[in-house]
Amino acid sequence: MTEIATGPASPTSVTWPEHDPATYRRVPESSAPLDSARVEALLAAEWERFEKITPNSRAHHARALGALPLGVPSSFQHWDPYPVAIVSAKGAWLEDVDGRKVLDLSMGFGAMLAGHLNPTVIAEVEKVLKIGTLFVTPSPSATDAAERFQRRFNLDQLRFTNSGTEATMYALRTARAFTERKAIIKIEGGYHGGYDALQVSVKPDVAEAGPENAPTPVTPFEVEAGTVYVVPYNDLGRLEYLLEKHGPEIACVFMEPVLENIGIVVPDSGYLAGVRTLCDEHGALLVFDEVKTGLTAGPQGASQRLGVTPDLVALAKSIGGGLPLAAFGGRAEVMATVADHRSPHFGTYNGNPLVMAAAVAIDEIATDEALAAAERLNVDALEQMNAIIDAHQLPVHTVGFGVKGAVTWAATPVRNYRDYKRTDFGAAELSWLWGVNRGVLTPPGLDEQWLVSLAHTSDDMNILVGEFGDLAEALRA
Repeated sequence: MTEIATGPASPTSVTWPEHDPATYRRVPESSAPLDSARVEALLAAEWERFEKITPNSRAHHARALGALPLGVPSSFQHWDPYPVAIVSAKGAWLEDVDGRKVLDLSMGFGAMLAGHLNPTVIAEVEKVLKIGTLFVTPSPSATDAAERFQRRFNLDQLRFTNSGTEATMYALRTARAFTERKAIIKIEGGYHGGYDALQVSVKPDVAEAGPENAPTPVTPFEVEAGTVYVVPYNDLGRLEYLLEKHGPEIACVFMEPVLENIGIVVPDSGYLAGVRTLCDEHGALLVFDEVKTGLTAGPQGASQRLGVTPDLVALAKSIGGGLPLAAFGGRAEVMATVADHRSPHFGTYNGNPLVMAAAVAIDEIATDEALAAAERLNVDALEQMNAIIDAHQLPVHTVGFGVKGAVTWAATPVRNYRDYKRTDFGAAELSWLWGVNRGVLTPPGLDEQWLVSLAHTSDDMNILVGEFGDLAEALRA
């Protein structure tokens, strides 16, 4: 985390397109630039503090390097010089190997929506532990869970998988089988798991990515992607151009309805409806990756909240109660490709009873009322942060969608990947580390976002707001 760019605040008199009314974004009316030397000095002091208060995490990391590349089970868990190692969790709180109590506002990007060790989830899973964890044959438990998600997410049919990568991979394969086309269009900066075709232009170096309004696909060396075209988010004109030029070969437009790989980037008003119309006009399917949104967007997911119905949707994280569960589903005629073997789908652990028990528990827990209460906590925190931003003239704005929120270190809206690359990564790193050192964990990286689970309280969110206020004071001292 060494990328620092503290430029002048952008003028606030510019008018930007309105964001979708089902999302939250608030840009300050005025701001003043940060002192880059101050940011660098604070960041150096915070890294020194981090190493002093986490000696056992440092020791654990040294041990883990012997068995695990980067010393972690999944590469996103790593940060330099080493990540915090956790030994237990309950509700909204973690305990690390140094005995520190840490408020979890990462919550597995949504996988822990119900909170750690949610009693309903635990009770349902414990029942299954007494009757069998894997049958590898049909079971009423999988049918029950499927019917629940069918109703909740308004899907004609769905299939269970075990990870978001599997769900997005099979959704893409299904789209190709149905359309009998191979090429795809994806959003620059969008992340959809580890499947090769979806690894293009995830977070490309802009020096390699071509013009801002006509991005060049950037494919990692180890990836065999096939034909993938890349468009900026919130740019219907570029999408229309590519569909008109390459329409007969495009199987689908594959996208997150709200980008959550680069903080939270919300759609312009009317943008998603425009994407839907263009797909229909050119015979391409629209596939929504709701791995990170799903129930964190609301009781029926992002698609229904935003009022745009995709042909296929991929779900994961929030639907599993902390157990490895994902799914893909959509229109019956498209899912028929699975039934007639045009797009076969397999998996030993698919729909296993242990995970189905957790899925049923989540369906019972994630009520309209429970999710609305968590979203109110999120919006309250965002609005308190807005007051801090205004009081200190910070060149930063707040964004939210459902129970997720973010502070984005730019005075102007981030509407696409190139906007994201112009944000202040030095301040973003400081903001994240400032929280970690004060017992508040948000996801590592330069695109900080948080998640309010069903276990968080107003007192918990006051901790987040309080440390942000302290950071604002330090930046302007």
